[in-house]
Amino acid sequence: MTAMSTMASEYELLTPETVASYIASNPTLAELVDASTLEVAEVGDGNLNLVFLCQDADGRGICLKQALPYVRLVGESWPLTPQRVLAESRSLSVAAAVVPHLVPAYYGTDEDRYVLAMENLFGWEIWRSKLNRGEIHRGVGALLGEYVANLAFSTSLFALDQMEVKQQTAQAINPELCRITEELVFTEPYIEHDNNSFVDELAPEVAALRSDACLRSEVGLLKHRFMTAAEALIHGDLHTGSVMVRSTDGRGDARVIDPEFCYYGPVGFDLGALIGNYLLARGRAAVLYRGAEYCEWVAGLAEETWNAFEANMRRLWPTRVDQTWTDGFLDAWLQQVARDALGFGGCKAIRRIIGLAKVSDIETLPPDEHLRAATMVLRTANTWIKERQQLGGVSAANEVFLEVEAAVMQND
Repeated sequence: MTAMSTMASEYELLTPETVASYIASNPTLAELVDASTLEVAEVGDGNLNLVFLCQDADGRGICLKQALPYVRLVGESWPLTPQRVLAESRSLSVAAAVVPHLVPAYYGTDEDRYVLAMENLFGWEIWRSKLNRGEIHRGVGALLGEYVANLAFSTSLFALDQMEVKQQTAQAINPELCRITEELVFTEPYIEHDNNSFVDELAPEVAALRSDACLRSEVGLLKHRFMTAAEALIHGDLHTGSVMVRSTDGRGDARVIDPEFCYYGPVGFDLGALIGNYLLARGRAAVLYRGAEYCEWVAGLAEETWNAFEANMRRLWPTRVDQTWTDGFLDAWLQQVARDALGFGGCKAIRRIIGLAKVSDIETLPPDEHLRAATMVLRTANTWIKERQQLGGVSAANEVFLEVEAAVMQND
């Protein structure tokens, strides 16, 4: 076992060889699985943490997630507080109370070793991988809209008095993780930075983005909103790699994972993160699955997610605690959230093309298809950001992509 020193403490990192003894020493976890017959696999393919999937001889399982004191993607040169796992545990607890069917079961947190214990989702797979293969999971977009709406409503001024919201906002403060978003999503892609990378053929598109004064101004406004609009507890990193799916009776089922970037922020950011990642999947679909049923389905994900979000907000609205928030207020607020979602979605998509932490949707494409898909994503995202006020709603997002797609394919 390796010892790591942090500003908070020194703690030991788990390995596949030490997980069983760790579980055996924890009475709560030892009741969930038989540590003596445990099979353990380290599957942490993300950017930040160690993740261990465990299963005993009787088929019972558990997942352990341990926070590293640095960004795994970069290494020890980028230190990061392991206390982020405490934020994640709080988010899981809150979500489990309002949407238990959409998150893994939460078993507890070791605050000394920064280990989070939760349900092992046997038979589930990261949604991004399924999307990359052109697989359809009907209903998943709606489930995610339900997740965002219920988490947002239950932690906002709509459901709680202002003192409780202020207390929860303070408890959910997550400055180091928020700073990563502020830099990687809203700052670095628009300047020369060591974290950026892209294929040479994309350089003209990137140069056009960086020289676009209107775009830069709008991104600044979105960054300011991200940093100041403490509307509700949000997931903070809700992309298609933070969702696990499976099919049940012909319908998709979903579980939202990895809420360590959670904090009190703008509700539209979670929706935007999804919409931006749908755009990446849409770019891939346009060059690999053109004309297929999958292409039509993925084109409808943004509107499906939004419609479910709006429907759930309206369903919950009669239970609001302050009648100052009228039905007219809800209509106006939803319009603001929709505009935010388009803008944030554009920023999230651009970051994945230009900045750090690329995604397999685009990176696994052959060179010619990679260039076409990336170009579609950048141009669509640019329009979403700059014209989000005029576009008015998420339903317009698809129309923008279709226009961009036609232009890119025609010029190919």
